Amino acid sequence: MVIAMQNKELKNREPRKYADTDDKEFISDRFPTMKSLRSAGREEAEEQAETGKAEEKSEKPAEEASNTETAEAASVEATPSIPEGEKLDAGISWDDALALLKKYNEDEFHITHGETVSNLMRYYAKKYDPENEEFWAVVGLLHDLDWEKWQDDQLHTVKTAELLKEAGVNMQVAHAIETHNSDNNTALPKPEHKMECVLWACDELSGLLGAAVRMYPSHSAQDLNLKSVKKKFKDKRFAAGCDRDNIRRGAELNGMELDDLFNSMIEAYKATND
Repeated sequence: MVIAMQNKELKNREPRKYADTDDKEFISDRFPTMKSLRSAGREEAEEQAETGKAEEKSEKPAEEASNTETAEAASVEATPSIPEGEKLDAGISWDDALALLKKYNEDEFHITHGETVSNLMRYYAKKYDPENEEFWAVVGLLHDLDWEKWQDDQLHTVKTAELLKEAGVNMQVAHAIETHNSDNNTALPKPEHKMECVLWACDELSGLLGAAVRMYPSHSAQDLNLKSVKKKFKDKRFAAGCDRDNIRRGAELNGMELDDLFNSMIEAYKATND
């Protein structure tokens, strides 16, 4: 299942293991979520629009293909919503879901991000929906399944739904995943179920917390505290890829004040790390 660089740059970049480095530049551009690249993507599109007419003509076939994909994304195939208070079956085990994630993702960062969000989702499932703990964990693990190979904010999660359908996964998993990209693609369902609201909060904020941990001399999640997290949240240069508005939205979706969300996530992050 969070980066301030252009999509093209990320595609051409050699995978880096974030656990092996502490430099601030790395922390800034690799954390946190995949969907935070949308602003960089828009900047790239504006830059391309300013190029000469000759270049525009030469890129027209590729542009048309991209427009076709975007149009297809706009007419998203409906997925079944998550019913409240029912036992859910993901149609795939967590281990098989991890294998599926690794099938479409080679960058260790993407795999680790999926595992991090999955662990957080499992933590919150025990609190809000213990009967469906495994389902929540699978949703967290696969929430960015398609991003490494299809870095398009309109296709994001739409392609995931296609991949999950091919794998025989319960399409309610796809529905829950699609909600976390509904701000970019308005044809996607919006978060309504508690699971979907928690996914939104975990996806974005986990990146900020992970970046903070990497800056501590101890590299330990146990050193996370509200004062430190608030300070880093306010510093827009820190983990610049973390969309602060999306973090605020995560608090709103869960009916929480921002500080309360920070405290809750700090507790969850400590419990699922180290």
